[in-house]
Amino acid sequence: MQVTSLSLPPLQFQVVQSKIKDESQKRKRDHSSSYGVSRKPPKGTCPVKRDRNAIKPFSEEDVFPSSLPLHTRNPHAIYKDIQRFARQNKLKEALAILDYMDQQGIPINVTTFSSLIAACVRSKSLAEGKQIHAHIRINGLESNEFLRTKLVNMYTSCGSIEDAKRIFDTCCSKTVYPYNALIRGAVISGRRRYLDVISTFSEMREIGVECNEYTFSSMIKSFAGASALKQGLRTHALLIKNGFIDSSLLRTSLIDMYFKCGKVKLACQAFDEMDERDVVVWGAMIAGFAHNRLQMEAIEYTKIMISEGIAPNSVILTTILPVIGVLQARRLGREVHAYVLKTRSYSKQLFIQSGLIDMYCKCGDMGSGRQVFYGSSERNAIAWTALISGYISNGRLEQALRSIVWMQQEGCRPDIVTIATVLPVCARLKDLKRGKEIHAYATKNGFVDNVSVITSLLVMYSKCRILNYSLKLFEGMPQRNVISWTAMIDSCAESGFLYEALDVFRAMQLSKHRPDSVALARLLNVCAQLKDLKLGEEVHGQVLKKNFETIPFVSSEIMKMYGSCQSVLTARSVFSSIPVKGSMTWTAIIEAYGINHMYRDAINLFDQMISEGFTPNDFTFRAVLDICNQAGFADDAYRIFNRMSVDYKMRASGESYTLVIGLLERMGRFEESQKLKWMSTSLS
Repeated sequence: MQVTSLSLPPLQFQVVQSKIKDESQKRKRDHSSSYGVSRKPPKGTCPVKRDRNAIKPFSEEDVFPSSLPLHTRNPHAIYKDIQRFARQNKLKEALAILDYMDQQGIPINVTTFSSLIAACVRSKSLAEGKQIHAHIRINGLESNEFLRTKLVNMYTSCGSIEDAKRIFDTCCSKTVYPYNALIRGAVISGRRRYLDVISTFSEMREIGVECNEYTFSSMIKSFAGASALKQGLRTHALLIKNGFIDSSLLRTSLIDMYFKCGKVKLACQAFDEMDERDVVVWGAMIAGFAHNRLQMEAIEYTKIMISEGIAPNSVILTTILPVIGVLQARRLGREVHAYVLKTRSYSKQLFIQSGLIDMYCKCGDMGSGRQVFYGSSERNAIAWTALISGYISNGRLEQALRSIVWMQQEGCRPDIVTIATVLPVCARLKDLKRGKEIHAYATKNGFVDNVSVITSLLVMYSKCRILNYSLKLFEGMPQRNVISWTAMIDSCAESGFLYEALDVFRAMQLSKHRPDSVALARLLNVCAQLKDLKLGEEVHGQVLKKNFETIPFVSSEIMKMYGSCQSVLTARSVFSSIPVKGSMTWTAIIEAYGINHMYRDAINLFDQMISEGFTPNDFTFRAVLDICNQAGFADDAYRIFNRMSVDYKMRASGESYTLVIGLLERMGRFEESQKLKWMSTSLS
């Protein structure tokens, strides 16, 4: 690490440089090249009793190895160094300098403390924040209202509401600013604490504190994060009543809130009522459509924005690139890429480069994705993770695992997202050796406290047929969520321990977590394998109670469960009650008839599906061809197979070719089977 240049006045730089040249050469051999602890404590440094993790006291030589004379005379240069460390979120280095200045009796100004508190808010560093608070007391600035407001915001952002309220209660003048800090901190803490926000707002109104637009903006953000639509509508009414509705900031906040509450029409109405729209408002609309999976609308509004002469900024670009990836609109993605290259400042931003890599990979263009990746002068963990995710989505699993090694050889350490991305690859490949290596890396770097990582690990071990490891990980989880419970149920079921899967489900019901649609679908599959009609009906009752019956994959599992339990009429009744049918539900009822050897009825249902305008997918054709094979329907199999390739332009798998060819040969139809053999050979 190179020595970071300090803020030297231009007139003194050459003089100081000549004075310290020889001294700096000597000290470089003994001290760190940047702010850091020296190998040997200098003489005259008094040891201070602290806990084991506390930062050691610094001497002059430790803190300023090459510019000490200037810093002794110019504290403002030190302030700039501290503020630079704060901007970089290097709080330990900044605190080391604060310790040194405290020893020397050099005071710290309000601006420096403000930048340090802001760094604590960004990194949610409560321990460092408390140390900075102690230094504020030492400097006699605890009564400063500006810093008190900042401290309230810092403590709430870090989740220490008690400390925030303690400081808030000591404020002499109850103006709008400390109240705004308390509300904003509750929003930043991200714990859906909108009830605390309402309580603080009510107190403001009771004692007559006049709210400003920042008060309402923070409130609306709180309701958006908690999807509290009712409170958001009340706040909207207050804005109209108090004359704040014309504020562009508040209009944008309302649009964001309505989108996050799923009320797209209300968001569009708030947007249409605006006379002037800047890039921030347009960005809120585009992000809102993307959040609600309305990709075409997001693209359309981006085009309208550009037609009105507003150029997209970096935020809009990072929003629209994943949308293009989902739509697999490669041509449009290339246009966005050209715009990024044209605006050189955007082409150097790592998060835009990562978005381009992800977009190209989702469009199936790995070549362009790799070109963007390797054309970047700087690559971070986000860019590597985007490339690894691209390899996975394009079926290049081995290359995804090798990328973890290449990433570390380049000096970039995989982060928690990278680990969570690559663990499912080990599960799919059943690669226990590399899975254990990644587990060891995650343990060493403290990632195993993350629920997503542990869930991926237990799935990986179950796929590798080591269910005991999965159970140990699950039992040792400090926190569980619905996903981890569902993963454990699924792991037991896939390993053949069906009754153990039921035990896990019962334990889940006794916990604070309630099964979601995915968990109930997994349990219905277990009931189908056990052919336990009574238990299946109980689970069906829970589905109806939670209004999950309209979800396609849930209703499909219900029909397959009744089919496995030889209750075809009930399966047909469930199918008839579904208001909006799709290929998944049609496939499920066809399979239910096939399980019960009602082969002709199953084929008739397939023909009915096509006549009613539904498009069968790969799973539908696979199920129907399997039924034809079991029933010996050679004519139907040959007809359906040709329809798959000719009418629906679907490429048949090698398994489908083998199945139909075998059926034709069993029925003595060697001419058709020979034709299919030739077709399969030419395609391969």
